Amino acid sequence: MYTDPQQFEPLLPSDARMEPLLAKAHDLSRVATLLAGTRVPPELRSLLRSMNSYYTNRIEGQHTRPHEIDQALRKDFSKDATLAAKQRLAVAHIEAEAVLEQRYSGTDGARALYTPAAVQDLHRELFGRLPATDLCTPENEPVLPGALRTREVKVGQHVAPAHASVPRFLARWADFYGGVRRGEAALVAMAAAHHRLGWVHPFVDGNGRVMRLHTHALLSALGYTGGLWSPLRGFARSTERYYALLADADVPRRGDLDGRGNLSEQALIAWIDYVLDTCLDQVNFMASMLDFETMKARIEACLVFEATVLKSGVRQDSLRGLHYLFLSGEDMSRGDFKAMLGTSDRSATDALGALVKRGLLKTDTPQGKVRFGLPQHALRFLFPRLWPEAEADAAAL
Repeated sequence: MYTDPQQFEPLLPSDARMEPLLAKAHDLSRVATLLAGTRVPPELRSLLRSMNSYYTNRIEGQHTRPHEIDQALRKDFSKDATLAAKQRLAVAHIEAEAVLEQRYSGTDGARALYTPAAVQDLHRELFGRLPATDLCTPENEPVLPGALRTREVKVGQHVAPAHASVPRFLARWADFYGGVRRGEAALVAMAAAHHRLGWVHPFVDGNGRVMRLHTHALLSALGYTGGLWSPLRGFARSTERYYALLADADVPRRGDLDGRGNLSEQALIAWIDYVLDTCLDQVNFMASMLDFETMKARIEACLVFEATVLKSGVRQDSLRGLHYLFLSGEDMSRGDFKAMLGTSDRSATDALGALVKRGLLKTDTPQGKVRFGLPQHALRFLFPRLWPEAEADAAAL
């Protein structure tokens, strides 16, 4: 059984094998930094939090449908106890993600995330939002938010370190990865840290969710996401590979050509390469979705469908106002929005009301300012392929 932190070396590949990974991390840093500075409506970031929650729970096989997450956010929980518990977990992830991004922001936040206390904080922030009835493993063992495990565990073929040694492994994990601060190297370290944290398996339950929350929060703190993308979507869309590469990186060194640590360097490199590829894929996909040259046409297609097929009361001449709200990412007074419609006040009031009813405009109060809305039923037009499961849900309802 593992008791010495040297037993999960190497924590990074050797210098001789880092160059290709650093080159890929450089590409990621460049495109992610550019995307993170994009101005978008706040409702897009809210939608992406729901999507992240859906995908991280899907990886665990405990997800709800997208429309069930939407219902839970409105406090409309299922009467089915099992489904309601999954809905509460989904909402807990959404809320925890938002709080953790604020708590761990900037360079100081990124550094703070590499502490044992932060790892426990992530677990506590997520699971501490759930009622006691939800806090148990499938074997009915209690899950204590933030508490390190006090028993031995085996995950697949991997026997995790002795529970008494977990604090020492976490201290080594934090000290090493927290000391990697150069841009490209920090991204390589982030990927390696994801695996090594899972290898330690510090909690009785919830380790995978904490690993992914840590990676998500770290990318945010380093200024690479701007709330506009997350590797969670990519991990969920390649779940078998995600788990296979994680498990492969658990194995001992395979001969003299496989590094000099106790664990396989080749498998760690393959894992890091996968994480960087996944991040690059998600950044490039989201950049294509935020192509402002085509956004106007996508909004128009949505309005045409609403007006001519659904006959929802939404007017096609709302295009100018909606497009402006999307580009500005700001709120607008109702009077200013109605003025952009170029119709009578009564007609403009009806048009605005229809947009609010369909969720294409959002407002906090009955007479308050309006902002661009992004309901799940409009994803097929506004952000096709972003969240296919939500599109399918909307089509079925």
